[in-house]
Parts: sequence; C-alpha cells; structure tokens
Amino acid sequence: MSNPQQLRYSKEHEWLSAPDGEGVATVGITEFAAGALGDVVYAQLPEVGQQVTAGETCGELESTKSVSDLYSPVTGEVTESNQDVVDDPSLVNSAPFEGGWLFKVRVAAEPEDLLTADDYTAFSAG
Repeated sequence: MSNPQQLRYSKEHEWLSAPDGEGVATVGITEFAAGALGDVVYAQLPEVGQQVTAGETCGELESTKSVSDLYSPVTGEVTESNQDVVDDPSLVNSAPFEGGWLFKVRVAAEPEDLLTADDYTAFSAG
C-alpha cells in the first residue's frame, strides 16, 4: 500500500489534499481504511453547505462487515459531495485516492496533528 506523499492523513484514517487557490480541499478515506472496512455498499456523505468540525462525525460508510463513522479531518464548509460514490460506493474500495474521494471542504481551520504519508504508514502499521 502506498499513501500519496502530497496528502495529509488523520488518525481516523481520512486523507486530505492541500487546499486549492480558493481554500478548498478534498477528503477521502485511506486505502488502509477501505481494506479494513471491506466492500463498501452505502455512503452517507455530508451535504453541500454543511459545517464540519475537525475530528467530529460528518457521515458514515456501511460495508458488508460493519458501519463506520466518517470524520472530518478539518473544520470548514462542505462545497461538494461525491455523488459518484453515493451511486457506486464500491469506488471507495477500488479507487480511494482517485474517484473514491468523499467530499470537498472550504477549510477554515486545519488541525496541527495531521500526519505525513510516512507518519501515517507507520501509524497504520502498528
């Protein structure tokens, strides 16, 4: 498993892209989390305009194994939810860093405890 170096990671196994020029970042779950969940069959994502808070629940993913809360790695306002994932939740498993992203958020505050790719790899290994 290779975690993209340009992303930051939470200890709840979400990833975050660097904010674009308008301060909007993309959020998804890691390949490690997708594998631990098993086949994702349902995704409830935050709605556009919803305020999310770093470390707090903002949705859920249901798999053949269990239901897992989705946590926001940052504080901000949701600008887009990935309708493709709602329509085909298996994208979370097949392309967690590409088409399986979950939502975009205009970042108001980014916590200082997000991990680098190497730190997340070590964290998820042990």
